[in-house]
Amino acid sequence: MLRTQLYADPTGRFVHDVVLQSCQHNNRKTALIDASCGRRFTFAEYGSLVESLARGLISAGLAPGEVVAIFLPNSWEFAITYHAATLAGGIPTLLNPSYREREIRFQLENSGAAFLITDGALLENVNLAELAALRRVFTTRRPHAGCEDFANLLRPSSAKFPEPIQDSEHTLAALPYSSGTTGLPKGVMLSHHNLVANVYQILGPNAATLGPDDVMLCFLPLYHIYGLTVALTLSLTLGNTLVLMPRFDVPKLCALVIEEGVTMLPMVPPAINALSHAAEAGVFPKNHKVRLIKSGAAPLAPELARRMAELTGIIVYQGYGMTEASPVTHVGYVAPPEMYRPASIGQPLALTDCRIVDVEGHEVAPGESGELVMRGPQFMLGYWKEPQATAAVLRDGWYFSGDIVRADADGFYYVLDRSKEMIKYKGFPVAPAEVESVLLEHPAVRDCGVVAKPDLAAGEIPCAFVVLREGFTPSDALATQLRDFVADRLAHHKQPREVHFVESMPRTPSGKILRRELRKILS
Repeated sequence: MLRTQLYADPTGRFVHDVVLQSCQHNNRKTALIDASCGRRFTFAEYGSLVESLARGLISAGLAPGEVVAIFLPNSWEFAITYHAATLAGGIPTLLNPSYREREIRFQLENSGAAFLITDGALLENVNLAELAALRRVFTTRRPHAGCEDFANLLRPSSAKFPEPIQDSEHTLAALPYSSGTTGLPKGVMLSHHNLVANVYQILGPNAATLGPDDVMLCFLPLYHIYGLTVALTLSLTLGNTLVLMPRFDVPKLCALVIEEGVTMLPMVPPAINALSHAAEAGVFPKNHKVRLIKSGAAPLAPELARRMAELTGIIVYQGYGMTEASPVTHVGYVAPPEMYRPASIGQPLALTDCRIVDVEGHEVAPGESGELVMRGPQFMLGYWKEPQATAAVLRDGWYFSGDIVRADADGFYYVLDRSKEMIKYKGFPVAPAEVESVLLEHPAVRDCGVVAKPDLAAGEIPCAFVVLREGFTPSDALATQLRDFVADRLAHHKQPREVHFVESMPRTPSGKILRRELRKILS
């Protein structure tokens, strides 16, 4: 049952046009429910807000091709800003609301953001001075000194929407930041064609089992491409209702599942694990309407899918992708029963070509493992201002994933390992190099390396190995100090959960950290 067709033809389609067309077609239906404030929006209201905000951005001086940074938790303001920014000709870049000043400034400066849409609460102890490109900052629910009121952008305006400078294949629709297969965060250039094609791939025959009457609940952060595409844009395109939560909260989720008649949940394995524990404890409601849980962003244990189905009757199926692919490349089947294989990431979406290659780039024999290499309409244009990093992963039109997989005789793919060094904490990527660069700023640290350690609750946790400078002695107090030092400068999920002091750092002759040797110490 291979996938060969898309939901519709993505040629020439812009993300905002697809969304606004759906808003006209489904005008009276409920499009969005913001659980953080209780507000509900019909498709007609959502479309009207997107157009009003786009005019407001243009009137405020946003020029086509300029970057609009969105630094907000899941909310109706985030959603409309994303679609309004592209309608106004801008390029949205998305920031994790748990970022610290260091991370905020890096992304704003690297992207050259001209506008920032945020909330006053997120700007406490954040210095935005001397960001040359940043001209205007707007806050949504809580004001902040020196910032303008987001509501001003929604005032009536007669500004005209700009005509696209380039076609949909070359116009950027999103600039999320990812560490790719290694290194510090890089802007991933996703075009309108990339994103629309991926939505149409997911909604194509034999892929997603969603319809216009489904109600999706999303706590996945919209700054992450999983939430942005698979929840927000997909649900608006299809015409179903999206319930937005600002964060994962089991009691609130259980209440919303009943109150809103939720039928589908996009999730990550640690959250599915927490929900299964809630079901075992009798907290998850028995009279729910949830049919499906789509698992992504980290490997899914088949036992977890089985346990969730046994406890709740909900089918859990797995998908696979990455920010560079908008994000989905593979997804499992729910039916027929013989096609349901929760241990597998499923089969490729329509128009997604896959190869499995060895270290020399030669295709391996059927059933053997190797690196997954792919191409398709959903793959990025490249990394923002990073031609060398782009060339390292995009070669002759093929994207080298860094993931080790195998495919069975039926064409089902299984992820075996990651040749990349990324750590997945509760589905969120942590780049070891970024954590290491912060640790090296501490006066006690002479050398360091960060690796993943398997963890039942989080999937993986970052663990740091530290070589101390002369005059410093290993201690629990110093380990705590180093963890806090990182936590003050990077988002919470990047903080090392363990610090191990070592005499020296294992390295290759060329100076690269031998992370496998560090992982042996953990095991």
